[in-house]
Amino acid sequence: MGLRVRTAAALSTHPLATHAVGECVGQLLEEGGPSPDLLVLGVTDPNLGALEDIVGAIRRLLDPAVLIGARAESVLGGAKEAEHIGAVSMFALWSEAGGNGLSVTDRSAVVRTVRLASSSGPDGSRRIGVDDLRGAAGTLIVLADPFSVPVEHLIDRLRSVAPDLVVVGGLVSSARHAGGNRLVADGSIHSDGVVAALVSPEIGVRTVVSQGCRPIGVPMTVTRCERNVILELAGRPALERLMQVVDSLDPPDRLLAANGLHVGRVVDEHRSEFGRGDFLIRNVLGADREIGAVAVGDEVELGATVQFQVRDARSADEDLAVMMAGHDVVGALVFTCNGRGTRLFGVPDHDAAVVSEALGGAPVAGLFCAGEIGPVGGTSFVHGLTASVVLFS
Repeated sequence: MGLRVRTAAALSTHPLATHAVGECVGQLLEEGGPSPDLLVLGVTDPNLGALEDIVGAIRRLLDPAVLIGARAESVLGGAKEAEHIGAVSMFALWSEAGGNGLSVTDRSAVVRTVRLASSSGPDGSRRIGVDDLRGAAGTLIVLADPFSVPVEHLIDRLRSVAPDLVVVGGLVSSARHAGGNRLVADGSIHSDGVVAALVSPEIGVRTVVSQGCRPIGVPMTVTRCERNVILELAGRPALERLMQVVDSLDPPDRLLAANGLHVGRVVDEHRSEFGRGDFLIRNVLGADREIGAVAVGDEVELGATVQFQVRDARSADEDLAVMMAGHDVVGALVFTCNGRGTRLFGVPDHDAAVVSEALGGAPVAGLFCAGEIGPVGGTSFVHGLTASVVLFS
């Protein structure tokens, strides 16, 4: 039987960092009390100079067993998103174990901090060690610096050493150069690598990964390919099959396809039918008319099932709303893409409002990211233009 949990979330856009932290801490204390097992912090650029003081105040006033956080372009809390302004967001979780007066050492069996540092290999490539997570189970909530961490390689390594581990989170989003990001791990602040929280399987966790796409045409089998180039689909040149799909579309969808076409690859081929959430979405990079090939943003295997996809605000809104429906949970931690928000939807607060409404006003907070991590078909991947949601039940 899993541990019972409760959560709380807070967002402040007060222009003074000290006041913003005070507002958030006060709300968490009121809703959940001190000593959460986990606290996830998001701080936008205008408050970055006060990050050390923010971390010190949180540790002194709330005493979280695990504190992870990061610099973010934008953050969210409740049904609101704070884009490109000074803001602080916090998400906290308490378990029965934390509420029974256990020490921080004992509570590490519930949630523990993970710090993964990157290093340079002999050939100059970036590497990151994951041996401390060998055999781990549960959920790993990850905040990664994309300049110093080969994130897709990291996910592959974790899949190898800890196949029962669900990896979810995001790539830290605000800096435009190496060394510019800030990652928080308890009382330490780092400019590279990964900070993460390993959540015990005793905590009920579910994930929603909304990639925001809508399928067009029908699923087809890859009958000839080379790495990321699809040469044939269902026995015919891939470009010929693609043009057949595009020609069958109505004018609005044809315009969407012209402005940005995607392909979905089925992750779990054992399913008899494929629907929303079964496809890993990748970009269509281009085509070769001479050989009739289509290049995509991932390697494709012979025999894989794929389906072409389009994305716009309407399909992204529908996808998130459908995937969030029917969940009975006590809170949600959201990692949404910088390319969503007002950039995609044209209105503020979209993802936060959809998640908050779907959960009946349960605590919601999170960060905007430069790439999102979450499972599709039971396997974790790095995504783009996605909302990856951690649900605590």
